[in-house]
Amino acid sequence: MAKTAVSVRRLLFGKPLPSWRAAHERLPKVLALPVFASDLMSSVAYATEEILIVLVAAGEAALGNVRPISLAIVILLAIVVTSYRRTIFAYPRGGGSYIVSKDNLGTLPGLAAASAILIDYTLTVAVSIAAGVAAFTSAFQAYAPYRVELSLMAIAMVALANLRGLRESGLLFAGPAYLYIMSFLVMIGFGFGKMAMGTLKAPPREAIDVTSSLTTFLILRAFAGGCSAMTGVEAVADGVAAFRPPESKNAATTLMIMAVVLGSLFGGVSMLAHHLHIVPSETETVVSQVARAVFGAHWFYYVVQGATAAILVLAAQTSFADFPRLSYFMARDRFMPRQFANIGDRLAFSNGIIALWLLASTLIIVFHGDVHSLIPLYAVGVLLAFTLSQTGMAVRTIRLKGPKWRWNAAVSATGAFTTGVAMLVFAVAKFTGGAWIVVALIPTFIGIFLKINQHYRRLADQLRLPPGGRPVRPEMRNTVILLVPGIHKGILPAVDYARSLSPDCRAVYIEVDPEDTPLIEERWESWGAGIPLVVLESPYRSVIQPLLRYLEEVKKDRVRHLVTVVIPEFVPARFWHKILHNQTGLMLKWALLFRKDIIVTNIRYYLEK
Repeated sequence: MAKTAVSVRRLLFGKPLPSWRAAHERLPKVLALPVFASDLMSSVAYATEEILIVLVAAGEAALGNVRPISLAIVILLAIVVTSYRRTIFAYPRGGGSYIVSKDNLGTLPGLAAASAILIDYTLTVAVSIAAGVAAFTSAFQAYAPYRVELSLMAIAMVALANLRGLRESGLLFAGPAYLYIMSFLVMIGFGFGKMAMGTLKAPPREAIDVTSSLTTFLILRAFAGGCSAMTGVEAVADGVAAFRPPESKNAATTLMIMAVVLGSLFGGVSMLAHHLHIVPSETETVVSQVARAVFGAHWFYYVVQGATAAILVLAAQTSFADFPRLSYFMARDRFMPRQFANIGDRLAFSNGIIALWLLASTLIIVFHGDVHSLIPLYAVGVLLAFTLSQTGMAVRTIRLKGPKWRWNAAVSATGAFTTGVAMLVFAVAKFTGGAWIVVALIPTFIGIFLKINQHYRRLADQLRLPPGGRPVRPEMRNTVILLVPGIHKGILPAVDYARSLSPDCRAVYIEVDPEDTPLIEERWESWGAGIPLVVLESPYRSVIQPLLRYLEEVKKDRVRHLVTVVIPEFVPARFWHKILHNQTGLMLKWALLFRKDIIVTNIRYYLEK
């Protein structure tokens, strides 16, 4: 059984990697782009749609605002990228919004940024996977009823790939990422060419029902929804340490390439959607409508849809690369459980990957894999993290006063103000639609992180060695309690071990059936090696409660004594044999686990096959 488990593990995750291989697992720029940019690039598939969903309420004339709104978002993207590029050089070990906010604004803003980013990474997986499945079912609508199952399968696939290691997942996902970029560039190029020739015609559609007037707040709502295009910008700043040397330079270059690609794809799709008068549909995505208008029933339409579905699924890769890394930074600072700082045998933060897998799968199930139900939860955390990070960089720049500090501070402050306004608008507009969940979760997470940190600080205080050397303590004695479930060959090693620990040793038998007691006492006389036997009556047939009461009496009688409880237990030859036996030993060990001044020793007797 053990060999089979090892073989399956090797098949799924590969052979363990030694620590010295860590340097070889770092990413070159050509692999870092698909790993860290998938989220950013994939947002092109739904960002324009989020703008149009808001504008369509104001009728046909309002749809023309998609162009200036998209341009404003591209300008904001340039500002945010400039700020994060400076973050990469200022914090070459990574950490992104969490480290920047914590160092420059304080612990609470740092934890707020971390909470927002962790929520964002979880939602990124759920949103991108759900959007990828939506792109697939737009082309193959027969699979639409199975979108939850398809989404869960896709999350599992990406998680398992990441458990194999960051570099291997980068190699696996590089092809689909570059295919997506090329297919969109071809679509935009052909679309612009047809626009220039006057052959790009708008598809037929039904009349639009006007349900709202075009107000400033509606424009701001559309802008805030389109800001989902910037999700993933912070990923490179979080993962600087994953790049090959020189880490900061390679990370900054990758970030600039990401920004140029995103700006080109997002702006191009928005321009085509405006020209074609695209209206959001429940059955077909905006990108699908644009591609169908550009290519018709041509096979390249299916290439675009397939590449879109693939990149949306692979956008989860960015979160699987950065969620565990951010969790590591927080575990290092004692704000998350220490297990998140552990590196697995494939040199990946396996615990963080598994946690993200479970959280994102839960979201998919709860929201039935619906993209538009998840988006309202999505952008608030992203924009909050952007706002705090850029505010932190502005404060740092003003404090250090380096070259061009006024200009750099102004850029960061402008980005912080703009993303802050977008965050507030989005939070207000989408509050009842689900944004309240994130608004409530962020302070909840902050409280949990502070409680975890408080535990670790109190633990450190209690474990700290006292000054002046080891204090003199009174000599401790040991009282041994041997539990006797029955008299058989398997108990004899436990009898010998209990006698070796202390002369103050006694055996305890809990009487569940009084008819069995005489036979137990008779056999103990022959096999008990002189250890006195204490019989505890249990009229309610409980094994645990009589023992706990007896141990309390022993502790009262022997104040300066440790109490060692020896539990004999036989181990079946086959793993499935365990279900055929009572798990009394396991229940006793669990009951005694948190008892003060009680030591539990388990003596196993292994049965032969």
